[in-house]
Amino acid sequence: MELYPLPTSRRTTMKKSNKIFAAAAVGALLLTGGATAVANAVTPAAAKTATAAVDVSPSAENVVPQNRITVGASSQAVNAALAKCQADKLPFVTVALVDRFGTVQALLRGDNAAEHTIEAAKQKAYTAAAFGAPTSELAKRINGNGPSIADLPGTLFLPGGVPLKVNGVSVAGIGVGGAPDGALDEACAAAGAAVLAAK
Repeated sequence: MELYPLPTSRRTTMKKSNKIFAAAAVGALLLTGGATAVANAVTPAAAKTATAAVDVSPSAENVVPQNRITVGASSQAVNAALAKCQADKLPFVTVALVDRFGTVQALLRGDNAAEHTIEAAKQKAYTAAAFGAPTSELAKRINGNGPSIADLPGTLFLPGGVPLKVNGVSVAGIGVGGAPDGALDEACAAAGAAVLAAK
């Protein structure tokens, strides 16, 4: 049997039909895949189950009570310390009172106090609170031979910080920075601590 070639116009029409069919098939596949992806995204089984929050209340014997100086007492102490420095002609100091973790409870900067006195006062106060001793005494323990407690971050082993204790336990510290001599700083800090002494 003899085969005759199709006319050119018909071959062109068939090619176009094949292209249209292929494009339709790809489109259907994409649509089906997209619908499946959406269905999977909203399927409840695929969603993570939220964990309910648990409110835990530790027993009293597992909790350590923390003592803090009140805001009123903290304010009195730093004001008394600054007043002492001003009376001694030392208006360029800063006074800080911190808890035993170094968190500032009160801070008072003298009118002519330089910026560095702020950090000095806070660090002296924290050092005294953390070690439970005046920084003038702690400074004597630094021998300068190799690493020492003076290398601990946030501490300053210069005179000017005194601890505040409750039943022998350090709960806070008051520090003064800016006087030309650390002994003068510490005298002001001691004056601030004195106003909080139990009567």
